[in-house]
Amino acid sequence: MPEFDNRVEALLSKIADTLSERGWRMATAESCTGGWIAKVCTDRAGSSTWFDRAYIAYSYRAKEQMLGVSHDDLLEHGAVSDEIACQMASGAKQHSNAAVTVSATGIAGPGGGMPGKPVGLVHFAWCIGDEQVECGSNIFSGERESVRQQTVVFALEGIVSRLKCK
Repeated sequence: MPEFDNRVEALLSKIADTLSERGWRMATAESCTGGWIAKVCTDRAGSSTWFDRAYIAYSYRAKEQMLGVSHDDLLEHGAVSDEIACQMASGAKQHSNAAVTVSATGIAGPGGGMPGKPVGLVHFAWCIGDEQVECGSNIFSGERESVRQQTVVFALEGIVSRLKCK
């Protein structure tokens, strides 16, 4: 885990500095990570100056109630989709007024995969400032914990690149 910890620390250093310089705050909307993105943020001393809150919305009902995700879209696309990841990040931004939000929804395994949605598939969305929400996905390999760790890193890398951190 040292490699994971070192990578996360390097990313969070950039995020914390950039958000602090801009006077911005961050929120997460997480499903498959169970709050791990928020955990690594709040593990960092001083994170209260730039980290606002986390929504851990594992069930359909939680996604609908906490983040305003469309019930019909959940039924049509499933929770593991760009549509839902985008709604999760947008909902987190709307409900928190944080300048930066990130969402992650996926299949960490070991079960749960299906045709077109394999184990390791994670959909992401990022809302940065006044920019349009950006969605993306990745398929990670390995066991459940490895998929979740890779998800945390990918989510943070997405913030760093979109914030254009130094």
